[in-house]
Amino acid sequence: MKFRQTLQLCALAGAIASHSAAALESRQYLDHHLDGDALTIETSDGEVTLTPINDDAIAVHYRREGVKQLPSFALADAQRAAVEARIEESEDQLTYDLGDLHAVIHKSPFAISYHRDGEKLLSEETGFFATETIRGFRFALEDGEKLLGGGERVLGMDRRGKRLPLYNRAHYGYTTESEQMYFSLPAVMSSNKYILMFDNSATGTLDLGASEEDVLQFEAVGGRTSYIVASGGSYPELVENYVDVTGRQPLPPRWALGNFASRFGYHTEAEVRATVDKFAEEDFPLDAVVLDLFWFGPDIQGHMGNLAWDRKAFPQPEKMMADFSERGIETILVTEPFVLTSSGRWDEAVAADALAKNLAGEPKRFDFYFGNTGLIDVFDENGRDWFWNIYDGLLQQGVSGWWGDLGEPEVHPSDTVHAIGMADEVHNAYGHRWAQTLFEKQTAAYPERRPFIMMRAGFPGSQRYGMIPWTGDVAREWGGLKPQVELALSMGLLGFGYTHSDLGGFAGGEEFDRELYIRWLQYGVFQPVYRPHAQENIAPEPVFHDRTTRNITREYIKLRYRLLPYNYTLAFENSQTGIPLMRPLFFTDESDPALMDYKDAYLWGNDFLVAPVTEAGVDEVELRLPPGGVWFDYWTDDQYSGEKATIDVELETIPVLVRAGAFIPTVDDMDTTRDYSSESLTLDYYAHPTSLESSGYIYEDDGKTVDAFARDRYARLHFQAERSADGIRFGFRRDGGGYRGEPQQRSVELNIHNWDLQPSQVLAAGTAIPVLGSERALEQAGEGAWLDRRTNQLRVKFNWGREPLQLTVEH
Repeated sequence: MKFRQTLQLCALAGAIASHSAAALESRQYLDHHLDGDALTIETSDGEVTLTPINDDAIAVHYRREGVKQLPSFALADAQRAAVEARIEESEDQLTYDLGDLHAVIHKSPFAISYHRDGEKLLSEETGFFATETIRGFRFALEDGEKLLGGGERVLGMDRRGKRLPLYNRAHYGYTTESEQMYFSLPAVMSSNKYILMFDNSATGTLDLGASEEDVLQFEAVGGRTSYIVASGGSYPELVENYVDVTGRQPLPPRWALGNFASRFGYHTEAEVRATVDKFAEEDFPLDAVVLDLFWFGPDIQGHMGNLAWDRKAFPQPEKMMADFSERGIETILVTEPFVLTSSGRWDEAVAADALAKNLAGEPKRFDFYFGNTGLIDVFDENGRDWFWNIYDGLLQQGVSGWWGDLGEPEVHPSDTVHAIGMADEVHNAYGHRWAQTLFEKQTAAYPERRPFIMMRAGFPGSQRYGMIPWTGDVAREWGGLKPQVELALSMGLLGFGYTHSDLGGFAGGEEFDRELYIRWLQYGVFQPVYRPHAQENIAPEPVFHDRTTRNITREYIKLRYRLLPYNYTLAFENSQTGIPLMRPLFFTDESDPALMDYKDAYLWGNDFLVAPVTEAGVDEVELRLPPGGVWFDYWTDDQYSGEKATIDVELETIPVLVRAGAFIPTVDDMDTTRDYSSESLTLDYYAHPTSLESSGYIYEDDGKTVDAFARDRYARLHFQAERSADGIRFGFRRDGGGYRGEPQQRSVELNIHNWDLQPSQVLAAGTAIPVLGSERALEQAGEGAWLDRRTNQLRVKFNWGREPLQLTVEH
């Protein structure tokens, strides 16, 4: 069977190549003109428009008569600074220069190549092709070129040599291999520092040198015949230029970074209340409770589409949510885009013309696991308005956030007719359009409210609608934990910096595996969203497990909250530049292509290096180190340098290292992120002779104001350190217009790690701080310094208002 499929693929590739070659021979340049900064070229078989998005990104749209086009889903509709594009013409070619990136249009035979800093990044092989049944593009690949991305796949970081289906599709219970999952992306990042993205929502395939080793081929059954090229001088800059094209993720509400209680599922209001109370009784911080489908029906099957409270099981949901809100706990509801014919809203949805149609123009009905159903047409204004009115009513009742499930859509018959095209033309944009509906309508109705929208399927650019993806129904076993770093890193490179997993695993599992569960929740501290979630045969919440499990996980969840100033700053940076919260090691050394394959460890922000423990019975973990630096063990202060490190671990620890010279900010324990305050701020500074100068900062706002940074309702606290032969000089300054609830003065404890010298004096703003002789004296003092010789840490307490402050530690 595999041999037959291989022959079919080769025949298809050969047919496309032959057709493309013929098209290349016949496609000739005829003329061109500029419309503003956009360049339109007339060719012998249609038009090509090159539209500059920024100095480093360009959208290319081929149009041929008789080839249907769909709107762009990937491009952000945003006000942009004008790009000063220049064009030069010679007898053989046009050069279209955007500043950093420039396109060279070869007239005969017609083809486009892309260059930056005098180096060719990418070139069309035969470029655009279209037959009666398939359309797409062909690009040339270089020897040794690595290709990352393509969305959620478990194939290794480098997807070169793979043929990737482009059809969002559930993969229940996956482990260590999956070529097709919930969230495909028709885009790749190259080791040549470009991102190539195909702005086409149709069912298709991304062939990354599988059929022909030196050809990247995109194929689709329909859709928009357009692609986007972005470039950058570094990989982080490349990501930033790409998300400038597709849109930046808005800063989520601060509570999104807290701990969630979630399972499949809570059956009654009493059960939800008891679970929330259990978190408090066991001293676990909690910020949100997530309700699966039992909130609208007593059974798994037959009720989807009700989207209204089952008042027998949840008699007073408004009061329940209000009570939770008083405790700082938000309520998130699952919703799905399917309306069963047995649900209470079927007739209403039909009357509102909210459903996708069949070929006879009637509501399309089909069977799937949950029952006989229709599908809301999110591409139609009637469907969007009807769906939103339900959401709006729930928001008014007290719901805080949305969990959009089954949005691939999980079942999507090919003969389903949507307002703008057939199912196979728009399938991969369904979740995207659903998120857009929620985001835009909620923002219009509640402009001062940050949306929370968690979904498992979308399209390039879905991040601009606040989409927070998760990696689907992963198996509750070690094989399910192993690929989670690969999945998150692969998605983060293409704009989806909040990709996370069901902590502990979701699917299956006959007996509770304490070690696996603890390891997954430890890793969760250093991933974007902290949400244990699973089938209820084994409790996903840590509060329902044995004392050892509770004690270990409680400390990690509390650590997650103490690290909130660091984590919220990562979220801010993502909203500004698109840089993911979880970052691959190749960001630190762009000269080593081998690092692009590495997925056993990752950077959490700039200053943490984290390696999840993904095997049972492990007492040590070997990991790669970023080159040229020193790293401290977060738990022991042991130091590591060189190419690799072997870290001893116990059940209570996973490898977490801190960069020499880093400032790690933490705050006091809290029950919920609503209680966040930096009035008492701890800064752990990791001193080392190799780090002579370093800096860091934290970003703060009230956690809920929309566009707080742009509206100057924020504060940034900046920290600097400069080491000399006489000691260390620290600088502290603050900027920003401030926010409601910001402390006017902060009590700061600066812990200088790797320091064993008794200071001769410590000066804050030129005034001496007393050097004390005991830890007790330091705890009782308002300001003071004490050298802890047990840990080789110098602890300095001082007060800091809004003015810049210098603190000097002299030997």
